[in-house]
Amino acid sequence: MLPPHPMPAWLLMWSLAFALYCGGKALFWRRSPVAGASGWRQAGYLFAWPGLDAQAFLRPEPLPEGERPRPWEWIAAGAKLLLGAALFWGAGWVFAPNQMLLGWSGMIGLIFMLHFGSFHLLSCAWRAAGVDARPLMRNPSAAVSLSEFWGKRWNTAFRDLTHRFLFRPLAARLGPRWAIVAGFLFSGLLHDLLISVPARGGYGGPTLFFTLQAAGLLVERTRPARALGLGRGWRGWLFTMLVLALPVGALFHPPFVRRVIVPFMRVLGAA
Repeated sequence: MLPPHPMPAWLLMWSLAFALYCGGKALFWRRSPVAGASGWRQAGYLFAWPGLDAQAFLRPEPLPEGERPRPWEWIAAGAKLLLGAALFWGAGWVFAPNQMLLGWSGMIGLIFMLHFGSFHLLSCAWRAAGVDARPLMRNPSAAVSLSEFWGKRWNTAFRDLTHRFLFRPLAARLGPRWAIVAGFLFSGLLHDLLISVPARGGYGGPTLFFTLQAAGLLVERTRPARALGLGRGWRGWLFTMLVLALPVGALFHPPFVRRVIVPFMRVLGAA
């Protein structure tokens, strides 16, 4: 039996994630000087906005009225928050005997509460105040290519970080193809740190998942793939969803679900 961590696995995961996030936030802030940014805007970026695009957020010019949230967007963000809460705290009533189903339901609920719900509401609040704070999740289920999914629609905060400080420097030296491979490999190793290390198992699964994403992205850019319709339309959407869904069990592997997610749900009274 593996010896226990000095702290609960879920707490180690959140501590690692928060430390890495703070490092990325500080790096962006220091490397993105914006003339005329007020003190309150600086504080808002550092402490009240999960995105990392400092140049957009700190820009003193007010956001045009046409790009501010409409009532339907507020309602949609609130609905996603409520859906996530229902999935997270309702999972125990439905899936209590099955640890994997319980953990997956809670994990999906957590993503909806945070990334799709709370962070979207924060985006609405900041944009209503005239600040350029675009949603971090931009309808990822509509992506018709892996390039679109990872580059424009899924967790754009992490995409901004890797694109600016990893992809662009490596592309200048190695070319865009190898920079893509390096970026996804980095993502895999980082997720192994955040997922496998706290779970004390499943090592290499997240790296395998992101390696497959890089391979799929490179395949869809080939001439035969384009001739088959990948990268556009329903064929591109189907290919994207299959490449994302089929290996997702390697990313969120059973040790992570059982040893991190389920105990975290128990702490919050959801299991």
